[in-house]
Amino acid sequence: MKNVEMTLEGNILTMKVDISKDFGPSKSGKSITIGTSEGNVSVPGAETVKVGLNVYKSSK
Repeated sequence: MKNVEMTLEGNILTMKVDISKDFGPSKSGKSITIGTSEGNVSVPGAETVKVGLNVYKSSK
């Protein structure tokens, strides 16, 4: 994962992303990647639950 923190407290999943960071343009060049799970990943403490996350902004 890039720039994504996940915590599970009881049944509440919290994800943190620092939106001041970026990892450059997407493959298409249409957006700038801010954070990503880099595909579907298991939630820590609830491995049967999966999450896929992409946070981005326009490159314009």
